[in-house]
Amino acid sequence: MYLLIAGGGKVGSNLARTLIRSGHEVTLIEQRPPTFEKLEAEFEHQVHKGDATELFVLERAGIKRPPDVVVAVTGDDEDNLVICQLARDLYGVEAVIARVNDPRNQQYFDLLGISSTVSATASIMGLIEHEVPEHGLIHLLELRKENLEIVEITVGEKAACHGKPLHQVQFPVGARVISVVRDGKAETPDDAMQLVAGDSVLAILEPGQEDELRRALVRE
Repeated sequence: MYLLIAGGGKVGSNLARTLIRSGHEVTLIEQRPPTFEKLEAEFEHQVHKGDATELFVLERAGIKRPPDVVVAVTGDDEDNLVICQLARDLYGVEAVIARVNDPRNQQYFDLLGISSTVSATASIMGLIEHEVPEHGLIHLLELRKENLEIVEITVGEKAACHGKPLHQVQFPVGARVISVVRDGKAETPDDAMQLVAGDSVLAILEPGQEDELRRALVRE
């Protein structure tokens, strides 16, 4: 693949190294002079100096080819949003990925249809939720384009659904159970499968239905 990466900090430079080692063609854009000089010494012609929000910089870096993927991983969310919009809407790049530094800005990426985003804060929160069972429900994966998410939730000790077959449990409208993990073994459930306390249920549902799912599987 040919990838264009905007932002030559630790994330961008490490990503470039990994992709190059895997045999991909990479162009890196960095505007800070000291960082650019270090990158140029390592990547030579594969790094370009400039502000990736400016059209002539993007075009000089080869965005008109166009790249298979544009990755915007600068330290500025506004810049990442603009770069992805330009790549997608002006140059026809089909796959754009943006780094979200401040999770509070995620809504703006969603609003403008930049669905492939990466947030270190959100990822770490997911790990914390997985390690702290008191959270009850763990967000495993967001499918932004489809407006769906995959979550994991543990059936409560005194949950009303304990001992009931799946077809009798009142799940949120449109929600589907993907898998049930019991005693460390994952099973593909059918409607007759009975849930018991301690089961880990993987479900796919629309964002905002988490409370309904807790009512169905956790609460008395």
